[in-house]
Amino acid sequence: MNREEELLNRITIRPDVFGGKPIIRDMRIAVEHVLANLAAGETVEGVLEDYPFLERDDIRACILFAHRSLAGEHVHDRVSVRQSITSRPSA
Repeated sequence: MNREEELLNRITIRPDVFGGKPIIRDMRIAVEHVLANLAAGETVEGVLEDYPFLERDDIRACILFAHRSLAGEHVHDRVSVRQSITSRPSA
């Protein structure tokens, strides 16, 4: 697996979280939220300070996801889609 694939694997989609918008590592923080903070002038360090559970590679993953999306790639097909926790089959 190459570095970009590793980064994109950090982006997940859960239909039960934010209407299926891309999120980071299956947590309740949307890719678009991180990008909005950066677009508003927040630094990467500032975002990491505000959200201590995020990692620098999470920010890189958001930027790569946005770049690939704007470049016309179907990155949604490449991210992991998870079922809601309540609808997961029991083991």
